[in-house]
Amino acid sequence: MSKMEDDKFGYHWEEEIKQAVQKYERMRRNNEKYFFDVIEFESIIDYYIDNNNSVKAFEAATLASQQHPNSVSIQLRKARVLLDKGRAVETLKMLRKLENIEPGNHEVYIVKGTALGMLGDIQGARKMFDFALTLDSDETENILFSIVTVLQNLNYYEQMIPYMLKLIEMEPDFKAHLYDLAYAYEKIENYNYSIIYYLKYLEEEPFSDSAWYNLGIIYNKLDQSDKALEAYDFALAINSQNTFALFNKGNILSNLERYADAIPVYLEYLENEPDSFEAMTYLGECYEKINDYVMSRKYYQDAIDLAPEYADPWFGLGVIELNSGNVADSLIFFRKAVRLDDENPEYWYLLGKAHYIKRELKSAMSCFREALKIDTYYDEAWADLGRIILKENLAVKAIPYFEHAYQVTGNIAGINYLLAACYLQVSESEKAFRHLSLALESGKDYFREYSDLFPKEILTRKINKLLKNQGLIL
Repeated sequence: MSKMEDDKFGYHWEEEIKQAVQKYERMRRNNEKYFFDVIEFESIIDYYIDNNNSVKAFEAATLASQQHPNSVSIQLRKARVLLDKGRAVETLKMLRKLENIEPGNHEVYIVKGTALGMLGDIQGARKMFDFALTLDSDETENILFSIVTVLQNLNYYEQMIPYMLKLIEMEPDFKAHLYDLAYAYEKIENYNYSIIYYLKYLEEEPFSDSAWYNLGIIYNKLDQSDKALEAYDFALAINSQNTFALFNKGNILSNLERYADAIPVYLEYLENEPDSFEAMTYLGECYEKINDYVMSRKYYQDAIDLAPEYADPWFGLGVIELNSGNVADSLIFFRKAVRLDDENPEYWYLLGKAHYIKRELKSAMSCFREALKIDTYYDEAWADLGRIILKENLAVKAIPYFEHAYQVTGNIAGINYLLAACYLQVSESEKAFRHLSLALESGKDYFREYSDLFPKEILTRKINKLLKNQGLIL
């Protein structure tokens, strides 16, 4: 394009739009009435839409439709503005008239499909989109792109994929389509296909930090930690300011119990996000795990100073005090954590553990039961609850309780160990043997946690032999 043509269709056109908008706003301000042709009104409405001013866009579209009632392009713009305002039913009424005026206009059916999609009628929407594709073979790529955009905006990712695949066939050189397709597969949790298309995209665009970042998320969801870390490292090599990748990398290292490696990652993240109380908390936990309680306390306290209603750092301080033997102090922090978040089973369990250590058995049992209400499979809570019950010689009362738990949780090792111990206590040796056998089949490695419930003096010969055969001689 020549310099003159560029001026004609660029700068000069922008000036004309600006002048039209100024003229329109002057008219509205002075309560006057000017005439604008269709092209002028289109540019005015588009200007407001592009600037996210739906109120003025709707006002302009309403006036334009009054001056040009037979203009389909004006009516379509008004319909799109109505959709932006969530008025899908009203939009459909408008579109019925437009279908009669221009039955071959594919834009009418795309807007109609959008309205139906907003109302949850995805089958009806797809019928409209498919019909639109039959109307103008010269515009197939643009129609497909419009359909894909609509479905993506409405979060209909599964329905979007077939159209996306067609678009890729028609525009193989437009690499961004591969990214959009990968993202769609990611949203519907088809991670294998998502990986395939992210990698295809990265073959063409290897310096896309967002694609590497998304790959990292997927690999992490698939428990492929090494690949996730590698993807995050690529993302960070491309863009060191990708704080999301930095944060997620720290989380993976922490989850892998590589706490010393996670610490500098979280510290770097905090340099970019100094008010992240979550990162401070995770950093505090990392220092706690390597027994650096001074630094751990510092970051837990920093997190509390920023977000006193955030429960995790209070809990973290409780863990430090419990590990340090300051049980009374740990109770203060655990109670605070539970008050802030009573849906976390770990909070209840460690609060119960602190009570248990202090021999406050009634309170401990209450806390363990609260933990189990939230997480029925919390083995440690079951184990400690069982220890209290058996030490208090309450095996007879405990058996119905643990049998109920067995029915709820299924054949998990912890419940079977507890039932075996209880039945031993009441001299029902065959039931004890059966549950112990089940426990050893599904969780032999857990026996150490429950071994104190099986004192040698109450073991039957059959059970003693079973334990010897398993290499668990007491």
